[in-house]
Amino acid sequence: MNGYNLISIIGQTACGKTGLGVEVALRYNGAVLSADSRQVYKGLDIGSGKDYDTYIVDGVRVPTYLIDIIDPSQEYHLFSYISDFNNAYDAVISEGRVPVLVGGSGMYISAVIQNYLPKKISVSSERLNYLNSLSEEELTKILSSKNRPLHNITDFENKSRLITAILISESPEDKYKQEKFYRSLTFLVDPGKETVTKRIEERLEQRLKTGMIEEVENLIKNNLTGARLYSLGLEYRYVSSFINGEITYDEMFRKLFASIVKFAKRQRTWFRKMEREGVEMIKLDGSDSGKIFEVIEEKKKAGYLSELMPA
Repeated sequence: MNGYNLISIIGQTACGKTGLGVEVALRYNGAVLSADSRQVYKGLDIGSGKDYDTYIVDGVRVPTYLIDIIDPSQEYHLFSYISDFNNAYDAVISEGRVPVLVGGSGMYISAVIQNYLPKKISVSSERLNYLNSLSEEELTKILSSKNRPLHNITDFENKSRLITAILISESPEDKYKQEKFYRSLTFLVDPGKETVTKRIEERLEQRLKTGMIEEVENLIKNNLTGARLYSLGLEYRYVSSFINGEITYDEMFRKLFASIVKFAKRQRTWFRKMEREGVEMIKLDGSDSGKIFEVIEEKKKAGYLSELMPA
């Protein structure tokens, strides 16, 4: 087989992938390329889990890319991400560093590791207007009736995504192949359902105590609409509902916790789908970094990482 030109450390939320990615980047003169669909937005810090301190070890900051690159009022899509990823990858390689992809956003990861994107949608204004006139329930029925696999595990989460998923399902099967081809040495971090659930609860408590509510208040003060906050994901959706007096603090915590756990389950489902599609993944429980370094050293000695680092 050809050698690897990328190292990827992926997994569901709260699995510990960022810490491992930072360790790998530090040891091998690398840089972290984020694969997170919300960390691209400026100001979405606590809720999206940027955890800036994780990237600083003994006073040394690991270079990071694809974090804080766009205003949250703007839309950011898969095609934008892969273009930005390609540019970031080239920048890392030009610096003589090892690119380490770290994240949990399934579509972004698949676009890179599996080297394809859904074909760009071409649709008539009549079809788009018709779909916009339907309710979420009606759109869900249409999408559920399609026999085509979904490109996004969050397709059912709001009206915009429902419409996009329907349009994709109605477009030709042909894929748009991206110009760069990545051969990834991929590690899947999965400490187990119980551990992840416990970490989600602990992390949510900590984030609420350390400014997540204030973060959403600032976004509202900066004229981010309720609809936009809703579309930016679970934390911003439920915290804004609490701020607006629509739910109590306890309701917010309970609903948010349950929703994040469900989201983590969908992430795991996505990665299993990638495995079924032929993506080779080395499983890690995240308890220590020993195994990941053993594997990298083995691949390095065998010459499989010659494009990234000397043997």
